[in-house]
Amino acid sequence: MKHRRIENVMTREVVQVDARAPFKRVAGLLAEHRISGLPVTDAAGRVLGVVSEADLLTRQSRQEDLRRTDTRQHNAPAWLRQLIRGRAGWREAARAHAATAGELMSAPAVTVRPEDTVTDAARTMTRHGVKRLPVVGEDGRLVGIVTRHDLLRVFLRRDAEIGAEVANEVLAGTLWLARNALDITVQNGVVTLKGQLERRSEIPIALRMTERIDGVVSVVHKLTYRLDDAHIPPVGQGLRAADEAWMHRL
Repeated sequence: MKHRRIENVMTREVVQVDARAPFKRVAGLLAEHRISGLPVTDAAGRVLGVVSEADLLTRQSRQEDLRRTDTRQHNAPAWLRQLIRGRAGWREAARAHAATAGELMSAPAVTVRPEDTVTDAARTMTRHGVKRLPVVGEDGRLVGIVTRHDLLRVFLRRDAEIGAEVANEVLAGTLWLARNALDITVQNGVVTLKGQLERRSEIPIALRMTERIDGVVSVVHKLTYRLDDAHIPPVGQGLRAADEAWMHRL
């Protein structure tokens, strides 16, 4: 079953910044283009990281926290302030004073390839808790970006388009049946399969393959079967069992 590829849903014209871009430049681009994040690239167009609204807001909040801390500790000697702050504190201080995209960005960037599927990208987003994924070629250069909104567009497929794919990919392509062998109806992405299949074992295959089609919300089946093959061993297994029984009699 072929899922829709990232290259079919991604945005190719990507707003991006150089790692040396200043804070205000990044904030200006986010506001101008009404986006919540953008890739940070090097001179060759390779993705270094991603800077988002959250990164900018975090920087501002950390700066305010550090200002309050410094105010409380301003009378303490320098060696004591350094001891209290510690290594982690100095990292926080550096982050709070980040002035460029390279200093603000989250790195390394979580990316996908154009040939990856929509399902792959959705899993990656969920696993890493991100809202967008830069799309990179084999050389690591930026070729596009895909967002949650882009991935959700697969559920806007027309019911007729989904039904045609079930007939072509599941019935004809997987089960080797005529495209009209079953009654297929689709309403708001919910697919209903009705009719008779030759074998009982074909029912879970039909359901599983239909569920994998992009845009399918759920599958309802009203399928029957002519032959119950649940207890019939595969051909090879049956032959091996017969051979063993014959050898045992010798």
